[in-house]
Amino acid sequence: MPQIRFFPFLLLFGLLLTGIQTSSFSQTKKSRAQLEKEKIDVQKRLQEFDKILKQTSVRKQSSMGELNAVSKKLETQVIFISTLSKEVNLINREIKETENKITSLENDLKNLKEEYATMVYTSSKLNSGVTVMTFIFSSSTFKQFYMRLKYLKQYSDARKKQVDQIEKVNADLLAQNDRLLDKKKEKQVVLNQQQIQRKELDELRKEQQGIVNTLAQKETEIKKEIAATKKQQEELNRLITRVIEEEIRLAEAEAKKKDSKSTTASGSSLPMTPEAAALSSNFAGNQGKIPWPVARGFISKRYGTFPHPTLKGIMETNDGVDIQTNSNEQVMAVFDGVVTKITTVPGMGGTIIIKHGEYYTMYSRLKTITVKSGQQVKSKTPIGTVYTDTKNGISEVHFQTWKGLQVMDPSVWLSKK
Repeated sequence: MPQIRFFPFLLLFGLLLTGIQTSSFSQTKKSRAQLEKEKIDVQKRLQEFDKILKQTSVRKQSSMGELNAVSKKLETQVIFISTLSKEVNLINREIKETENKITSLENDLKNLKEEYATMVYTSSKLNSGVTVMTFIFSSSTFKQFYMRLKYLKQYSDARKKQVDQIEKVNADLLAQNDRLLDKKKEKQVVLNQQQIQRKELDELRKEQQGIVNTLAQKETEIKKEIAATKKQQEELNRLITRVIEEEIRLAEAEAKKKDSKSTTASGSSLPMTPEAAALSSNFAGNQGKIPWPVARGFISKRYGTFPHPTLKGIMETNDGVDIQTNSNEQVMAVFDGVVTKITTVPGMGGTIIIKHGEYYTMYSRLKTITVKSGQQVKSKTPIGTVYTDTKNGISEVHFQTWKGLQVMDPSVWLSKK
């Protein structure tokens, strides 16, 4: 009796191909989602920096604030172009994967058609000169009669499955060809976008150089501003040092008076209650996760000592970070704590100091203040609004972090943007 030909290698191939394609699709989908998030985040930052830049450039005069905004936008523009390049590379991989799938499906379809043709040919040879009924009823035994019926049914099912498989593979092939065309169009859109961004980058570089050249001619004025900022910084440091020293003195006096079991945190000279020690530990444990004092903006002047961006040989020192933002931007507490000091410092506007156990945060250049001394605040509690320099249109908040009497780099504590 003729044997039914099953096609295990095609079945196995189909299962393997499906598994590989599913895994590849899952990985590509993950990469695509990550890339889309990165792209959206960068575009949001570009829009944010562009808004800040417009507020500084509306004064029609070059300033450090405008230079900072242009430089930050330029830096972000480079990141955006890099993100677009990643997208092009991802699309290229997707195109290659699709082309490979098309090749595999074409080979699969060819093999299926060849095997189907073989089945049809075999069937015609079997039926040559013999009808199906004659084939069945010419059985010599009932068992043979049953086996012939079963054989014909299996053979018929196999042919039907083969036709179904051919139709499925053909449909998949058409879908993949459509996907390939879509991917090529998508790639062209991204390439066009990349070209536009590169032109904008060139314009930003020219704008940046123009501002640098203009500021270089204002050397005397800028040196005066640097000297004034230095004095303001020194006054801020004296202020927070006095506040912390007074806090330590009062805490020590209270501890002696009550003969309490107050806790002194490691490396600190500030006696603390268990509640204050817990808050201090919680603050320390959130290094790199603390929210920014403003929702929008960028660090326009970093912590530490660094060369001036336009004046050669001139160094600047900053005991905190300056964050350039939008006018009337809300300033918020970065962590749970208690408002310890509210004052005004000449040249730095409204200033607030908040205590977080043995840690302190200071917020300066505030136009308005909406909290009171002694008030308990939570993370992200609004405490005021940022001051805008009417001369240059710069809206900037000065932010510092201290551990006891030791000043620290705020950027280490703030969450990444």
